[in-house]
Parts: sequence; structure tokens; C-alpha cells
Amino acid sequence: MLAPTPYFADRGCHVRIYEEARALIAQGCDVRIVTYYIGRDMPGIPVERIPHVPWYRRLTAGPSWQKPLLDILLFFKTLAVARTFKPQILHAHLHEGAFVAMLLKPLLRIPLVMDFQGSLTSECRDHGFFKPGSLLEKCFARIEAVINRSADVIITSSTAGMRSLISEWGVPPEKVTAVIDGVDTHQFCPYPRQQARQRLGISGDAPVVVYLGLLNEYQGIDLLLDAALTLKGQGCNLRLLIMGYPEESYREKALHMGLDDMLTFTGRVDYGEAPLLLSAADLAVSPKLSLSEANGKLFNYMACGLPSVVFDTPVNREILGESGIYAAYGSAASLAACIKEYVSDTERLSGLARAARDRAVRLHAWSERARRIVSIYQSVLKPTPRP
Repeated sequence: MLAPTPYFADRGCHVRIYEEARALIAQGCDVRIVTYYIGRDMPGIPVERIPHVPWYRRLTAGPSWQKPLLDILLFFKTLAVARTFKPQILHAHLHEGAFVAMLLKPLLRIPLVMDFQGSLTSECRDHGFFKPGSLLEKCFARIEAVINRSADVIITSSTAGMRSLISEWGVPPEKVTAVIDGVDTHQFCPYPRQQARQRLGISGDAPVVVYLGLLNEYQGIDLLLDAALTLKGQGCNLRLLIMGYPEESYREKALHMGLDDMLTFTGRVDYGEAPLLLSAADLAVSPKLSLSEANGKLFNYMACGLPSVVFDTPVNREILGESGIYAAYGSAASLAACIKEYVSDTERLSGLARAARDRAVRLHAWSERARRIVSIYQSVLKPTPRP
């Protein structure tokens, strides 16, 4: 597995890599993750890291002009690992990983399975890395098209991503399979609410709304703060628990908006502690704006028995189904209205909580996802000729 990212850093992309690898190992696969030098190892999964690059310390998501150097090192590290590990499959996460694997494929003579979590060009544009319609955007789009064509099979983290590859990028339908994110429903499960609130130092009986994930405009955090301001102005009694990083700029913004009395920022949350801390809440929220990327945090919300308020997008509907609460896309006012409508309605919340947990267990367990990936591996491996 090629992971061109500072794995593991307690965020969505890394959770997919970790849970996927762990589930594949449980299915009998021998997995090595080759990744950047920063991040931490997770138990039970062997990790190989590129050499130390002292000036690169970034753990957050998004494009950077420094990453090409790290990806060159990733190429040579993967090649070195392959000489002793003798892999049968190159499983590449993200377009950068697939680009490195595309260069390795003719040297190793093994199939390339690309793990698509969203369009590289769209992500760079959404992060403000280049302007829409710019020459740089056109260059990235061409590179992305070449990478897409290089893979023997592409698995996508959403059905919307699969459709985009086929309709917008011209990838043959037989090369694309949707294997949406999943969740370990044994690890992520509801904990007693008071135990969780005591752990966070939250007192009182006011309803708690939680967000878990990266904090940036791309994830809709600015809209979430705008919604909180609306709710405060309407006299809505609740506490908004924002768990994730980097939080400094949003702490300051919340203070200037006069929201410090209704917000709690925890900073970065260890993946192992997330189920307990999520259980402090009555309602979860994810105002992510991307129309092409997956939304992995929703699986964790569901497994912990939390109803989720989200924007109405195909990705979110695919994950949550009837257990979701859908706000008008991109509208802070609609987000606030949905939170206000549901947060104090304990009967409706209880029904949605049961539906969310049931859907997570019934439809989104990683064990089933791993079996599908193994069958994809088997489909691209050439049969060994008989002597």
C-alpha cells in the first residue's frame, strides 16, 4: 500500500487506509504500508517510512509544492521494500500514490489498484491551490487523466466518485468499482454519556452537538460557526463540541464572534479515544462541502449511535440514508435550522440514533468491504501457469 501522506494523523483519509489495511489482514492478506516519515504507527500493521525530511512537518490535508520531493523518496522506498517483500499488488491511495505506483508498475510487473477518494484537480481547486480555469488547473487535469488510465482497477470511496470517473474522466465502467468507507462497529460503539462528558469536563444537561475532523473552510467549519451564531441569537441552549485540528485560528474566530461560551475546542483527538468522546453528544454535524469526496466521519458518528446533520449531497445520502438530517447545500441558516429542530427533540433523536447504529452494523462493517477488495485483487492477478 502506497500512502503519500503523513500516516497516521487521526484524520479521514488515514482512517480509511488504516481500517482497510487492518480488514485486509484479517482476510489473510500480507500488507505493508509505505508512507511519509512523519505520523505514527498503528498496532498490527507493518509500516515502512521514507527518510527524514527536516523541513516538512505538515500533518493537515491539502496540496503542497513540497510533496513532489517526498513522493520521489516514496518511489525509491517502495522499490526497496518491494525487493524483499515481493508484493503481488500495488494498492495506491490518492492520485499521488497512484502516480508513484504508475512509475513502479513496469519495473515490478504487478497490477496497480488505485484507491480513489476524490478528484485531485477538484481537491486542489477547493483548497485554493489554483484558480478555476487556470493553466495550472488544466495541467493537473491532464496529469490526473493519465493517472486514472494507468490503473488496472480503480476502487472509489463513494458511488458518486465512481460515476464521476466514468462520466467526467472517461474511465471504462468495467475498471471502476465503488467500495465505500466502512467502520469497525466493535471499536466504534456508544459509551455512557455521562462518562464521556466527565472525560471532557462538560457539566450540565444542555444538549451537545459534536463535530470531529479537520478544521478548515473546505470542511465547512466557517459555515458551522455562522450556524452557531444564528443559534445563539435565537436563544438556543446547546454546547457545540468541536474536535479536531488545526484549531487555533478557529478558536480566535469564535472568540471574536462571541461564541466562546457555547463552544468547546478539544484540539486533535486520538483515534482510539474518539468513540468515547463522540458519545458525549446528542447530535453530530458534518458541513463538508465537497461533492466528490467521501465523508468518512459519518461512519464513526453512525456506529456511535449519533444522528447526523449534513448538507444534502449524493455522498451523504448514500452513507446515511433515512438516518440522516439534511440541510440545504452550503446554507448556514439551513444548518442552524436543522440543528435547532432536532437537538431538543429526544424522541426523534432516539429513533434516528437507533437507525444510524443499525445501518452502520448492517451495511457498513469493514469486514464485508475487505472481502470485496480481495475479490478485486483476485480479478486482476494473472493465474500462475502450471509447470
